[in-house]
Amino acid sequence: MLTAITGINWGDEGKGRMVDLLSRDYDIVARYQGGDNAGHTVKNERGKFILNLIPSGILRPEVTCVMGGGMVIDPEHLEGEIAALRDKGIAITPDNLKISDRATITMPFHVEQDGLEEARLAKTGAQFGSTKRGIAYTYGDKFMKKTLRMGDLVHLDEGVHKRLETIVESKNLTMVNIYGEKPVSVDEMWAWCKHYQEAFAPFICDVGQFLADADDAGKKILFEAQLGALRDIDYGIYPYTSSSNTIGAYAPIGAGIPGRKLDLSIGIMKAYSSCVGEGPFTAELAMTEEEKHLLRESGHEYGAATGRPRRVGPFDVVASRYGVQCQGCDELALTLLDVLDYMEEIPVVAQYRLADGTLTDRFPTGKTLDDAQPVVRTVPGWHCDISGVRRYEDLPQAARDYVELLEKAVGCKIKYISVGPERDACIIRD
Repeated sequence: MLTAITGINWGDEGKGRMVDLLSRDYDIVARYQGGDNAGHTVKNERGKFILNLIPSGILRPEVTCVMGGGMVIDPEHLEGEIAALRDKGIAITPDNLKISDRATITMPFHVEQDGLEEARLAKTGAQFGSTKRGIAYTYGDKFMKKTLRMGDLVHLDEGVHKRLETIVESKNLTMVNIYGEKPVSVDEMWAWCKHYQEAFAPFICDVGQFLADADDAGKKILFEAQLGALRDIDYGIYPYTSSSNTIGAYAPIGAGIPGRKLDLSIGIMKAYSSCVGEGPFTAELAMTEEEKHLLRESGHEYGAATGRPRRVGPFDVVASRYGVQCQGCDELALTLLDVLDYMEEIPVVAQYRLADGTLTDRFPTGKTLDDAQPVVRTVPGWHCDISGVRRYEDLPQAARDYVELLEKAVGCKIKYISVGPERDACIIRD
């Protein structure tokens, strides 16, 4: 059984919370793309956790977690994340965390270059809103075949050293001649690799074989995505995207078993819209600054990885329907419905009005998306606390009407409804 949990929108939909809930029914949870540039916040009886690299299934002792070959991994960040989890009593060993030998290493110079380039672009207002974690530069060097992989840490021999020399020589052409920085030192990078060899060599393995054997044995595997469909490098709001494929179809590929197919795709979407970073975000045009402030504070909308205030707006039917289609969803989870408790009337972006005045139900790209304006309709709110509700029939009628409106609009069944951050604060519809 291969299941993917993916984001429908711009990321920050609450995927980690749903992985933590649903992983009770799975043997393995595998991340298949991305790096430490986004966070999954999980709150359960063991505390509050922010996970950037490690799959959210790590909070269940009986689950084995996999970091797939499609990921980019900063060993320095990973070391700190593991230490923070262990400090809270979470056991992390080579038995319950397996790192792909094919995953690409984010080196210190990737992080440095990310910050330098974002600062350069910011001088003209052309910045991407990068998290400055080096993700784009790691993926870029991966595709130019100028990176090391986690498997190289296991065998730091003369051949790897020679490759590192070539990589650093190439990188210094940029760091010195373009940014005017001091050259990267091969010796320092080699010592850095040696340190993380000691830290992670026992965790690094052929996770593809591990996952294939598990699938053959009838084990249940849950794939965890980072960010959402609208941040996908190919199908998102390019160039304001992540640098990897966030869509569910990529899950078996990025995890390590490219010949296998998903059995189930579960999409996660918020009861409203939120976005971190630059780029077109039509939904925010549908609210005043005061209305957005109230929504941001009600939903505690600040980035888990960066702490940055998120951009917010009403639920966007146009963007969400497109995200559902991209993810090939069989069912959906609607998160943070309780955040809307304070609203007497709830706005919904029903369509886009394009620059020529025409209305569209389809999610556009490029200049057309940049110029799109929201067409808003409002529906009655329930204006009461629903955080204690655990059965769908016990929700106020207005809340059920809102859920069913969104379900019909995006064309996919909403099976899970989150009404709070705790594990049990979730309604499961039959």
